[in-house]
Amino acid sequence: MKKLLGVLSILVIFLALGTVSASAAVNGTVKVGLRFGSSAVSSANLENTQSGGYSLGYYDDGRNFVPLGSIAQAAITMRPGADLGNFDQSGPYGSYAEAASAAAGMGGWPAYVSGQYYARQSGGGSGRTSTAVAVTDTSSSAVLFEFDSQGIYNLGVLPVGGPTWFKGYRYAGGFEYPRVTGGGLYVVNVVSLEDYVKGVLPYEMGKGWPEAALQAQAVCARTYASVTAKHLNTYGFDLCNTTDCQVYNGVNAAGGDTDAAVDSTAGQRVWYRGTLAETVYHSSDGGATESAENVWGGTVGYLMGKADPYEATVSIPNYSYTVTYTPSELTWVLQNSGYSIGTVKNAYVSERTSTGNVYKVTFVDTTGKSLTVKGETCRMAFYSTTYSKNVKSMRFSINGDDSGMNSASGYYVNGSGSTLSSISGAYTVSGSGAVAPYTGNAPYVLTSSGVQALSGTSGAAVPSSASSASPGSFVITGTGNGHNVGLSQYGALAMAKQGYSYRDILNFYYTDITVE
Repeated sequence: MKKLLGVLSILVIFLALGTVSASAAVNGTVKVGLRFGSSAVSSANLENTQSGGYSLGYYDDGRNFVPLGSIAQAAITMRPGADLGNFDQSGPYGSYAEAASAAAGMGGWPAYVSGQYYARQSGGGSGRTSTAVAVTDTSSSAVLFEFDSQGIYNLGVLPVGGPTWFKGYRYAGGFEYPRVTGGGLYVVNVVSLEDYVKGVLPYEMGKGWPEAALQAQAVCARTYASVTAKHLNTYGFDLCNTTDCQVYNGVNAAGGDTDAAVDSTAGQRVWYRGTLAETVYHSSDGGATESAENVWGGTVGYLMGKADPYEATVSIPNYSYTVTYTPSELTWVLQNSGYSIGTVKNAYVSERTSTGNVYKVTFVDTTGKSLTVKGETCRMAFYSTTYSKNVKSMRFSINGDDSGMNSASGYYVNGSGSTLSSISGAYTVSGSGAVAPYTGNAPYVLTSSGVQALSGTSGAAVPSSASSASPGSFVITGTGNGHNVGLSQYGALAMAKQGYSYRDILNFYYTDITVE
């Protein structure tokens, strides 16, 4: 999700579409990936502005921090051990203190390797394994400590005294540094659930919003984090810090109102018939939320679509959107997303849900071959980083029409079986049955939505706001921002402004739930 206020974030999630009876957080703690995968780093700095130093150790299977030793430096850097070259060592020793004393005498540093303490110094002896991680002084590059548990545990660093800086953000809790197949470092924030929510709220909703809206968002964020451990098997942490999960950037942007919203709802989560709910949310629904089964598949009793009368009562930035694709652009986007289709000639909304959101979109190529997508693919199929274009919500129309008469190269006649490249020479039948050559400037068509004017030379049914689009283009207009499932953040804003409580908000956007 992206920070307000330009556009509220979109939670991009493919639901497991189930519920859990207990928290996914372990010992009241969540692990959040700050750097991982392609964002892994070659070194990771920490700066403890409280000047309390750091405790060094690891997190056990219960996410309890196991201290091994401590250092007093304010700014430290974690690096892969291989960066240090070969070493000589003595030991093992009975404790960190003994290893540190021996290391001081030889001008080296203490090390914890496979459950034992050693003193190491630079030398021509052994090389390190691919799982070794070193802690160095940022200013002098002197080695302070070395950790190598052969991948069983990861180096853990717990700041002493307050939030700590990493990459321009301040984080509560501690840090963990996994090595992956000898490559760069992953950086994981190990933080209490409540402090995590305080680091989500300012970025998912923002300071200055009404108390009830902030409280509703806090409960949603806490519940979602309690349920979701989507990255645990792949990366070893529960949640990432991006829109793929929830935006989390520590306590930089936290304010008195966002922290108060977390504190006043401490521990409260959303439950559905005795199990925790997966409280997905989005920026705005454009007029109606949608049932999860129509977006991701699979019925979820608490994620049911309904008309939303509240969003219309507040001003929402970029609420309406228009995006235009030429036939060649749309063809390229679909083909490069793996769809088997030729040059796109026609695209239209072929089915809507009971709430008026898009359920199916059909594409037709110049050979007559059709491709129909459904659910969230209806909007994601249009996504293109190459053209910097995307359809932002599940509530849109293509060329203003759902009839299928959205040809990029002509006028459809009596359905999609044949087209006219021009209306010149065409005849019309009047209501009295009289047949005469067509002489008007703007033809009309009869669609499932009634009589509708066409504009442009291609025959595309284009709304007046898009009448300047190039002939043959597909003009998509819509409202809202996100997948339309669950809580609307701007809807929560509107309800809060009307005096509704956070419980009222949650009970409107989630069906048959309790908050406790």
